[in-house]
Amino acid sequence: MDPVTQGVIGAAVPQSVMSPGKARASALLGCLAGMAPDLDVLLSSRTDPLLFLEFHRQFTHALAFIPVGAGIVALLLHPLARRWLRLTESYLACLLGYATHGLLDACTSYGTQLLWPFSNHRVAWNHISVIDPVFTLPLLGLVAAAAVWRKPALARAGLGWAAAYLLLGAVQQQRAIEAGEALAASRDHMATQVTAKPGFANLLVWKTVYAHAGRYHVDAVRAGLAVTVCPGQSAPVLVVAKHYPWLDAETQQARDMERFRWFSGGYVAPDPANPARVIDIRYSVVANSVAPLWGIALDPAAGPERHVRFIGERRLLARQTTAFTALLRGDGCAPLAP
Repeated sequence: MDPVTQGVIGAAVPQSVMSPGKARASALLGCLAGMAPDLDVLLSSRTDPLLFLEFHRQFTHALAFIPVGAGIVALLLHPLARRWLRLTESYLACLLGYATHGLLDACTSYGTQLLWPFSNHRVAWNHISVIDPVFTLPLLGLVAAAAVWRKPALARAGLGWAAAYLLLGAVQQQRAIEAGEALAASRDHMATQVTAKPGFANLLVWKTVYAHAGRYHVDAVRAGLAVTVCPGQSAPVLVVAKHYPWLDAETQQARDMERFRWFSGGYVAPDPANPARVIDIRYSVVANSVAPLWGIALDPAAGPERHVRFIGERRLLARQTTAFTALLRGDGCAPLAP
């Protein structure tokens, strides 16, 4: 999740259990502790552009690291709060705030290594977008009100809102998966697994992805009162020997390819718009589009020790905004065939 949401959730938990006189100080420490795990973004390399992908949401987000991370944050922040909190209380506030971070991130689709160091599996429950103001703003308002009026019950109400919204996300996800399965069946496609991920900043439009006959099929599902489908695009499933026969398995680019495949959960494809790029098919601004948010660029002329280039698409084109808005309205979507 975004830093604001992480900080607000981190503040809400200790604020909801501490006495009113200590709620403000505990909320401050919980807020900062709730954001602290994302300091792993500082672990990057000028020569290895994929290093940050390996370490973001890794050890700092792991369940096993929570007591350690909370202890470090508490030692650093306790001087700010020692007027109101004992050291043990500062640690408790930081522990509760820090513990929320990895679990909340796992509710998104990015992938979080909760079980590190025992497993490098990237947990992604796909219940909420990485940024969702409908989730964050009511929670922020309740946590701020709890701090101003020293009423922990308001913070508990905020946590209730967060839990209800995440539960709604789980329900919406299941509706989208069922619609994706029905859409695949209507095409006579043998989809072994349909994945559904929330669209950007909402729980209404979902991106579904499934593989059939060597291609990923990307569609949008609008899960309103009625469920409608918005057919989308497709891209070939990456087969290195077929799409990049020149790529030597002993080169750094080949190793980087596998690192990117791991990060992407296997959902990698050659970019239809640029065959020299490999894209993460899971993410796009427009739910039924394969236009990627990020990928890697390969170079046939690169030396054996040369890394790939990481490509991040930061621009939001006018046509993407138009298409995104159209999906929210349901334009181009139709009920599933019976």
